[in-house]
Formats: sequence, structure tokens, C-alpha cells
Amino acid sequence: MKWQGGRRSSNIEDRRGRSSAPKMLGGSLGTIAVVLIAMYFGVDPTPLLEGMQSGGQASTTGSRPSAEDLRNDPLADMVSVVVADTEDVWSEIFAAEGQRYDPPTLVMFTGATRSACGLGQAAMGPFYCPTDKNAYIDLSFYELMKTRFKAPGDFAQAYVIAHEIGHHVQNLLGISAKVHSMQQQLSQAEGNALSVQLELQADCLAGVWANRADRARSILESGDVDEALNAASAIGDDTLQRQSSGTVVPESFTHGTSAQRQRWFRVGLEFGDMNRCDTFNTQRL
Repeated sequence: MKWQGGRRSSNIEDRRGRSSAPKMLGGSLGTIAVVLIAMYFGVDPTPLLEGMQSGGQASTTGSRPSAEDLRNDPLADMVSVVVADTEDVWSEIFAAEGQRYDPPTLVMFTGATRSACGLGQAAMGPFYCPTDKNAYIDLSFYELMKTRFKAPGDFAQAYVIAHEIGHHVQNLLGISAKVHSMQQQLSQAEGNALSVQLELQADCLAGVWANRADRARSILESGDVDEALNAASAIGDDTLQRQSSGTVVPESFTHGTSAQRQRWFRVGLEFGDMNRCDTFNTQRL
């Protein structure tokens, strides 16, 4: 991905090194890793966040990284460029609809951090908090993507960020609140089905970003799309369940199958039109 010449975002907060990692709950490293991937891309992490026990003090404040800081930290630098790129794309899309895009802050942390949704931990993976409208990521997650889940590459990393920003877009448009309200009156299986639709829409919105960014700045290089599709496949509910227990339980899905996640990212990437991302009114997920 061609990101080095891009604009850096001012909406980055660096809390790394300001938090102590909480004590891990029991379980093998493999199980923890599977749970981590299964939960990343989550819309509302509140229940798990509130249920976690912290073994240290989690930071609530950070600083804006300087240009020199970013030059000395290529991964954080890439994240800053991708966030800036999402700001440009979504500002343009919202403006075309006569609306103003209010960008989120992306918080980089180590181990654990506080959010308006509760305690965020590295073991949860990246998440978006609709209450404070911030996205959170422990950058060590990318190493796990590469080594355990065989989903390396800077565009796979960008896809992770773009998906979380997709949740922010859903929040601004009132989609997330509507879904969460509906879930309160549904069975667990029906609520899970709505979660799948919400997650797949965020995948599609990530594809919309990729389409628009490439049109404007030619960011895509050979192999980039395959990196994102590989990452989408690696975190499909069916793939994760098969790896962890050998049994696939469709009614428990909350994020969609590997094929569905790939399909909806492709829809956004192909058309670059968020109106094509209506996962709630389609005959085929």
C-alpha cells in the first residue's frame, strides 16, 4: 500500500507505555488468541469490558504524537496516515449528502486502557466505543495477525482500522443505536443475526474507503486486495469456530462467515458507494 506520502492525522492519541497490562483470565494461549480475533471488530464491547478484572492501573490520557515521533515509529506512522485518509474520504462522502463528518480519535494503547465503554484490553483486539466515539488499538495485535492468523501486510492492517471507522460512520448515521435498540427486544439468535448484518456493513464501508482512497490517491499496490480478503477470511465466525472447537454453530455467529466478510468488503471496494452496503435489506448476505 502506498501510504508514505500521505497526510498524517491530528486525531491520534498515544497512550502506549502509560498503562499496565491486566491479569489474563485462564485458558491456553491458543484459546485466548481465537477469542481475541473473534471479538475484534466488535461494535459495542461494553459487556465484556465491564466484566474484566484489571491487575493494574489503566491509562485514560495520552498525547498527540509529534511528526518526529511518527518518523521513528513506522507502524504508528502508517496508522496515522490511514486514519487521515479515512477522514478525507468520509468527509467528502458526508459533504455530498449535505452533512458534516465528525472524525473519531484513534487511541493507541499498551495492555489496557480506559474508555467510555469500560476497560479495554489488548486481548480484545481493536474496538470502537460508540459512547466516546473513539477507536482503540494495541498495535501488538498486528503481530498476532501476521504470525498466528497468517494475515500479514500493511493493507490488511489498514483494513482493520477502516472497519473500526466504519463502525463510527454507522454510529454517526444512527444505524448502531437502532440496531442495539432492536436487539433488546429480540432473542439471542435474532440479536446475533442483527450483529452479523452490522459487522458486514462495516466491512463494506471499509471497502468503500479503499475504493475512494485509491481513486483519489492511487494507494493500492499489487497484492493489497488479497491481503485484506485474507484477513477477512481469517476472522470469519465459521473459520474461528472450526479452529477453536471443530464445530460450527451458525446461530451463534455475530460477525459473519469468512465468505460473507470477503463478499461485503468486495462490494464496497467495487462500487465505492455506501448505498450498496445495505446489509439489512438484502436477500443474500
